[in-house]
Amino acid sequence: MTSTGGDLNTFRWLCTIIGFIFYLGDIGSDLLLTVQYFRAGHLTWAALTLVFILSGSLCIQIFSYAWFNDDKRDKEEDSLSTGHLIGIHVLQIGIITRYLDLMKRSLKSLWFNQVQSRLFDLATDLSMLRLFETFLESVPQLVLQLYIILEHNHRSTLQYISMAVSFLNIAWSTVDYRRCLRHSLPHVNEMPCGIPTVVYLLYKVLTITPRILSLTVFIMLSTFSTLAMAFIWLLGTFWACLEKTDFCTSRVLEYIYRATVGVILIFTFFNIKGENTKVPMTIYYIFSASQNLAAPILLFLFKPESEGTDYFLPIILFILMSNSLGLGFLGIYYSHLHPRKVADEIDGMERQEQKTEKTRLNHFIQI
Repeated sequence: MTSTGGDLNTFRWLCTIIGFIFYLGDIGSDLLLTVQYFRAGHLTWAALTLVFILSGSLCIQIFSYAWFNDDKRDKEEDSLSTGHLIGIHVLQIGIITRYLDLMKRSLKSLWFNQVQSRLFDLATDLSMLRLFETFLESVPQLVLQLYIILEHNHRSTLQYISMAVSFLNIAWSTVDYRRCLRHSLPHVNEMPCGIPTVVYLLYKVLTITPRILSLTVFIMLSTFSTLAMAFIWLLGTFWACLEKTDFCTSRVLEYIYRATVGVILIFTFFNIKGENTKVPMTIYYIFSASQNLAAPILLFLFKPESEGTDYFLPIILFILMSNSLGLGFLGIYYSHLHPRKVADEIDGMERQEQKTEKTRLNHFIQI
């Protein structure tokens, strides 16, 4: 066994630990915030915070259960019984079970200094689930808490903790998913560490953050702006349907997946085509940047009293600077740092025993 294998084991074990901490911190802080709102009599805020927690959890439990069943049907390894699987997912601890199993496997591989390909397949499944949870729970929570702070001037230490953990969760899950994905796909090069990873992280964070802030501003202008967000979600879902994605093994689950993609597309670009998406990505970010820049302008025009607030100027400057820097890092990454596809696979097809895992992955080359 080479030192590279040992390094991979150590790195994956550390990533699993960090991801688990972020997950528990994110859900835990949001639950505490729900209790705080409830005790203070802010029932609507408490209900909305809880709805985002449950919607994200419900979605990832559904996918987690389906993927456990896929693995069990393919007889890749000893699996949990059907009753056990149903129980842990009804109790909303399917992802925790996955984390504990992956940590145990990672520690075992680290102890015996062995690299297991299955280890990275499980890590990729988990990273995909965390990505779904991030855009269904963490990102909407940031929008909600920003709205409460800016529009209602309600601030608490727990709010800031919850927002900080959600932000870390966004940064971690997008990069971890990217790295796991490229490691698991046989026909693409892995994502290099160092500068490429940092630039990719900056691109994602600096484009998602102004998106969150601009959507918050639109909701401050009118709560009916949520209908516009729903329309964007429908467009994203419709696009996924037009592309005829075949990510899942059942039709119902496929529709849930397409609806999840629609939510992600509200906040960031997500490639479902598995091919060069330069034109769709360009169109997406032109549309997104236009909306982001329109938000503070409309805030000034239709809510002029906001000009005297302590948040008006910082919002304008942040959206302008963050959006510009984010798009700049996007250009740098895909022009100079993006790992290119391998020209050809050796035999032109994947090994049969990899087929189920790769089917869940082969549509995603970039996000």
